[in-house]
Amino acid sequence: GGGNQMKTGTGLLILTAGAMLLLGGCGHGDTSGRQHEARLFGATYMTRNNPYFDVLNEGIEEVVEANGDILLTRDPLQDQEKQNEQIQEMIDEGIQMLFLNPVDWEKVQPALDACREAGVGIINVDTVVKDRDSVISIIETDNYQAGQLCALDMMKRKDQAKIVILDNPIQTSITNREQGFLDTIADNHNYQVVYREAAAGEISFDVILGGNDPTALGALAALQQARREEGVLIYGIDGSPDFKAIRDVGYVTGTSAQSPRSIGRKAAETAYRYLDGEPVEKYISLPSTMITRDNLHEFEIDGWQ
Repeated sequence: GGGNQMKTGTGLLILTAGAMLLLGGCGHGDTSGRQHEARLFGATYMTRNNPYFDVLNEGIEEVVEANGDILLTRDPLQDQEKQNEQIQEMIDEGIQMLFLNPVDWEKVQPALDACREAGVGIINVDTVVKDRDSVISIIETDNYQAGQLCALDMMKRKDQAKIVILDNPIQTSITNREQGFLDTIADNHNYQVVYREAAAGEISFDVILGGNDPTALGALAALQQARREEGVLIYGIDGSPDFKAIRDVGYVTGTSAQSPRSIGRKAAETAYRYLDGEPVEKYISLPSTMITRDNLHEFEIDGWQ
């Protein structure tokens, strides 16, 4: 084990040197000779009611706090006007960078303009804003691929299907998932989409694609109430703990899993690269993984990946 000890030793030395550089670097040019002044970052997500965003926020927070900086987080509760107001408040409080997940990809525009005027950089996470020129970088899961994965899994399980898609047109991430799914089945007439709205009444169908896990779980609850869940394949997209727990019981088929923690870390690292004057990629897309009953054992059921 001697080799290991040596490794840890050098690691610590490098860390300390790095920390000294960091402190030295930030104090540099500050006439009063103060130490590294904590920088303020802001974050806002369409809602905190979906635990996905809590984990994404933790990913950002880990990196920000490790740098000795502070993260303010706001929850607009799915209300775009409220989100715009909260962003203005954070600008007034002196944030340097904003991590933004918009409620509505178009109506967030006034907040994008306010950031531009105040010189606040934006890292756009998980749902893309319409005005891409307003943001430094976009970090999201490959949503199109997530939809493809659900379609491919369905095609392995059923030779033909009538499909209900539950979507949300103001969220580009969900539209892209749907597109990936639709393009994958496009040339095959055995697979028909019979409904694209909130849960359907009397029509017959045997597959449901939920734009995200909560939607898919809502559909499952409705089916169970109507005693129609038998033989229906239900797909979600997220890889949430709730979905994995239910899948264990066997009612839901699969989910294209995202890793919100990875998105958060990547977003924060990108923000720091930008602040350090390094070039950053405009668009960073993280791959999605299909989780079904068959590979469930490889994932943590009660947590996010």
